Amino acid sequence: MKWKILGFLFALMTLLLSGCMFPKEELAQNQVPYKDQIQAVQQAVDDFRKDKGGILPIKTKDAKTPIYQKYPIDFKKIAPKYIAEPPGNAFESGGLFQYVLVDVERHPTVKLLDLRAAEAIRDINLRIKTKGFPPYKKEIAKNVYSLDFKKLGYKEPPFVVSPFTNKNLTFVVTGEAKVYVDYRPDLYEMLKKTDKEVKPGEDIRSILVDHSMFVPAFSLPYTLDMKTEEPIFLEE
Repeated sequence: MKWKILGFLFALMTLLLSGCMFPKEELAQNQVPYKDQIQAVQQAVDDFRKDKGGILPIKTKDAKTPIYQKYPIDFKKIAPKYIAEPPGNAFESGGLFQYVLVDVERHPTVKLLDLRAAEAIRDINLRIKTKGFPPYKKEIAKNVYSLDFKKLGYKEPPFVVSPFTNKNLTFVVTGEAKVYVDYRPDLYEMLKKTDKEVKPGEDIRSILVDHSMFVPAFSLPYTLDMKTEEPIFLEE
C-alpha cells in the first residue's frame, strides 16, 4: 500500500510539473507579435470583405467606443473558411493581443492592441474604486492629471512597457476618473524620426499606427505644441 501511495504521489507531481511547464512554453509563443500572422489575418479580412461585398468581419461596438478599440476582428466570421484558426498570440487563443482594424473607411488594415495595458488599468481602477475617488496629484492638461500612486497602495508607480519603443509608460487620469496610458514619450520619439507635417490641433496618434504593428490602446488624443514641438494632450 505504501508503495502504491508513493507511486501515485510521484505520478501526480510529474503531471503537475509538466502542466506548469507547458503554459510557460505556450505563453512565450503567445507574447510575440509576428508580421506573418498579421499578414495572414489581413489576407483573411480582405478575402472575407471581397466575398461579402465590402462588409468587415468585426464585432459590433458602441459608437462611443475609443477609435483604436472600436473595430476588433471577429475570428468566428473568418475561421476556418478564410484562416484556419486565430493566431497563437491572439486573445481568442490565450494570447496577449487583440487583432483590430484601423482606417476602416478607406483601407481596412490589421493592427495589434496590446492587452497588458488593460490589465494594468483594471488594477488601478479597482484601487480607485476601493478608495472611492482618484488621488489626483498634478494637473498635466485641461482635465488630465497624474495620480498619487502611493495613496493607491503602490510602492512604485505602475507602468506598462510600450509596444512601440519598449519604454516604460505611466498612466494618467481624467476628471471623470478614467485611466489612460500616457504615450507622450513614444510620440516624442516617433516625431523625431518622421518628417510628417502636423497641422495645429491634429490628432498625432496616427504616427504611431502608421509606423508599427500596433495601436495606442487606451489613449487620449494628442497633438503637437507648435512652439515647443513636443506632444501634448489635445483639448476638446
